[in-house]
Amino acid sequence: MGRKNKNKAKKVNIKRERYAKFKKDKPGALDVRMPDLTEDVMAETRVADERIGDFWRHRVKVPEREVNERRMKSKR
Repeated sequence: MGRKNKNKAKKVNIKRERYAKFKKDKPGALDVRMPDLTEDVMAETRVADERIGDFWRHRVKVPEREVNERRMKSKR
C-alpha cells in the first residue's frame, strides 16, 4: 500500500468541467408552505368539510350480506 502524495495536484475531470454549465444550484431544503387563502376560499373549504362530515355522520350503513353455505352448495 502506497502513500498518497498530498502535494500532487488533483486530476481534472473533463466531463464534469464540460457539463458544469448545465447544472443548476438547488437549495438544500425545500420551503413548502401553503398559500394564504382568501375569505371566499376559506368559506368554500369550510362548507365542503361540513358536507363531508354530515355525509359520514348520517349515511345509511348497508349490512353486509351473509354467505349461506347451503345456498352456495346448491349454486355449484
